[in-house]
Amino acid sequence: MLHKSLVRRLDLITLQLFVSVFEEGTLTRAAAREAIAVSAASKRLMDLEHVLGVSLFVRRAKGMDLTAAGETLLHHARQMLFNVEKMGMELGEHSHGVRGYVRMLANLSAIIQFLPEDLRDFSELHPEVKTDLEERPSTGVVQGVLDGVADLGICSCDTDTKGLLSVTYRHDKLMVLMPAHHPLAARDSLAFAETLGSDYVGLHVASSINMRTHAAAREAGKMLRLRIHVPGFDAMCRMVQANMGIGILPQKAYELFGRALGLHAVPLTDAWSDRRLILVARDEAQLSPVSRLLFDYLSLSMPALELPVSSVLQTIR
Repeated sequence: MLHKSLVRRLDLITLQLFVSVFEEGTLTRAAAREAIAVSAASKRLMDLEHVLGVSLFVRRAKGMDLTAAGETLLHHARQMLFNVEKMGMELGEHSHGVRGYVRMLANLSAIIQFLPEDLRDFSELHPEVKTDLEERPSTGVVQGVLDGVADLGICSCDTDTKGLLSVTYRHDKLMVLMPAHHPLAARDSLAFAETLGSDYVGLHVASSINMRTHAAAREAGKMLRLRIHVPGFDAMCRMVQANMGIGILPQKAYELFGRALGLHAVPLTDAWSDRRLILVARDEAQLSPVSRLLFDYLSLSMPALELPVSSVLQTIR
């Protein structure tokens, strides 16, 4: 069968050469980059095409272009080479005394508000475990965990988890960020619809906050007057300070970045502004022992008194 033939006959050097030909554009430059003879490089490519039974490149006078089959192989080859490099890094950690490695994806809100202290405390309890953390929007977190890029992920609860195991991680509260002199700054709370007469500074387009605010504006029968997108909460605070508009951010992000800049924040009254962040994994049973350690620790990390703002208000009433 073809897949058995591939296991026996594919090799990493040839896959690296294939990627180099694509990136360099010519076989000559790729061979020089990989430090092999052009004739040997040409034979490797022809053997690879023979094994796969497809043409990978269109040979032209000035270079080589990928075929549709070549584009498919490029995606998989890059992933395979990345995984091999990652494997080497993780195995190398063992020679330095690290006995476990957890790959984790999280959205910006979790990374800014909660994970620094949580991962610090976990690391103090388990110094032999190393965590590799990468920021992605909530949808990217889910996809990354599904694809096996990470063992664990943290995202907003309104994200389609596509069947992943999920448990509550934390709650946060969204607020309207504005200059202290803004007309709405005197309010104790605001409905999102009341803010739609102002220009907005928005987070990057894939962020859950950006998508939720656009949806809420449509539900109110209006469009968000967006002046600029920014990559993070610190950049949002600087843009608001420069009178580029108002923004939506979690309360703790305001306390970390906005307050020091002399900005003001007013809580939203909309139900969606009381958010739940969730911890996701493919399958609890398939987690490695160290990933399970971190999963269990983060599952129990929410302080007992930390409740959604709406729950607190219900208690007060």
